[in-house]
Amino acid sequence: MTGFLFELTFLLAAPVWLLMIFAPAWRITERVAASPLTVLPLLVVWAVLAAPVAPELWTAVSSPDIDTFRDLVALANGAGAIWAQVIAWDLLLGQWMYREARRLAVPPLLMGPLLILTILLSPLGLPLFLVVRAVWSSRAPRRRTEPALP
Repeated sequence: MTGFLFELTFLLAAPVWLLMIFAPAWRITERVAASPLTVLPLLVVWAVLAAPVAPELWTAVSSPDIDTFRDLVALANGAGAIWAQVIAWDLLLGQWMYREARRLAVPPLLMGPLLILTILLSPLGLPLFLVVRAVWSSRAPRRRTEPALP
């Protein structure tokens, strides 16, 4: 059961990622990516995986050190729960990146690879996106704050 839930975790997130990467201009993609509810199924999987290892999980997060964390991820449910948590937060991060890119009109051909990198290694995808975001923000036309003259 744990192996199935581990696999299910990514399968639940994949449709949102696929929409953001391959159909970024669809109205449904924008609605889906704007919703934080996309992670709820992942958090349900997390809860099912975390419940049997709740004491170990609590020890690992309330008094963190490498040995207690190693003990947690040595348990199948512990590793699965950490995986579900990572997938959920990466998805939220990817949704934010997608929305920012749309707001700034970053080309989908640039964002697609950045989103794929974020799926695989978000600690690399996020800083690269922040650079892209800074470049595109500096290119955006300045909005006037004073009223226009008649």
